Amino acid sequence: MNRGKTIVLHDSFAFKGGGERLVHTLCQGLDLDLAFGEKSDQGFDLGTLTGKLFDLKIRSHLWGWRTVKRLTSFGFKTKFLKNYQTVIYSGQNSPLAVHNHPDGKNIYYCHTPPRSLYDLKDYRLASLSFLQRLEHHAFNLCFQPLFESAINKMDVVVANSCNIQKRIKQYLHKDSIVINPPCDTQNFNWLGQEDYYFSFARLDSLKRVDIIIKAFNQMPDKRLVIASTGPEIERLRKIAEGSKNISFTGPVDDHRLKDLLGKSIASIYIPREEDFGMSSVESLAAGKPVLGVAEGGVMETLVHGETGILIPADPSPEDLIEAVHELNPKRALSMRASCEQRAGLFDKKIFLEKMGRLIGR
Repeated sequence: MNRGKTIVLHDSFAFKGGGERLVHTLCQGLDLDLAFGEKSDQGFDLGTLTGKLFDLKIRSHLWGWRTVKRLTSFGFKTKFLKNYQTVIYSGQNSPLAVHNHPDGKNIYYCHTPPRSLYDLKDYRLASLSFLQRLEHHAFNLCFQPLFESAINKMDVVVANSCNIQKRIKQYLHKDSIVINPPCDTQNFNWLGQEDYYFSFARLDSLKRVDIIIKAFNQMPDKRLVIASTGPEIERLRKIAEGSKNISFTGPVDDHRLKDLLGKSIASIYIPREEDFGMSSVESLAAGKPVLGVAEGGVMETLVHGETGILIPADPSPEDLIEAVHELNPKRALSMRASCEQRAGLFDKKIFLEKMGRLIGR
């Protein structure tokens, strides 16, 4: 066994999500090897990593077959894990490989227990057709015991927030430690203040961008820029139809995103029970306060009245309208220093130091 060597096993790099960014930072910052289920052109450039890469090649365009491959590939294609002293698992499928690493240390970095199995199960089912619900139930019956058995074999479970720590205790009955995800605070900058509020949350129902749009439909004198994409893009465009103060940029690269964020008045982020909320931290790093929601992990990153405004849980457009008027350009500008200071608590250096100690670096 290559004693002292660590590998990270992550579900996939199909797109640039928060989990993918965390794993990339972890492997790059601590020079770790990496194994993953699949990768697309929209994912991170893994060529910048110096460790060994293992592609399990789970890719498939057939939904059912892709699901089967996810369940089996991590179990049968990860025999190489025995060569490592420590394995860090990230995602909901990768822990299924834990039986291939019986000797050594197993660490699960939990972004959240699978939400379609636990806290959002009913919410997800309500959006499915009858046949889709049957498929979902069948998958859960197969996957849930495998997942819970794998988690019980972990030596350490790491939660990305106190919010997720509570979910882990409630649904998996496991103790965990909290290590917040990393933010490259030096990569975000205050670039001035133009005349728009900014949303860069993914366009799916959990992010509640529809509420943001409905609020700005009623505030024609306030500009909103939406820089993202997702499954709800067409529905959201229809809601915004006719409102000249609302613009969609579509997906943007990192440089354009940082430019738009750095020149905004403030960002708006009101997701449903967000796991942690890295978008809020990135906004703070750019010196921009956040119009957030008093739910989930957002409450751990924002300080009401100092680094933004927290509107009530399960918000209405009227709640957001009131908050926008409260967080006017002058007040937003006054919060800049507090925002930048707060973001420093979540800097990637802190994350890497804590993860390094966990694996004995």
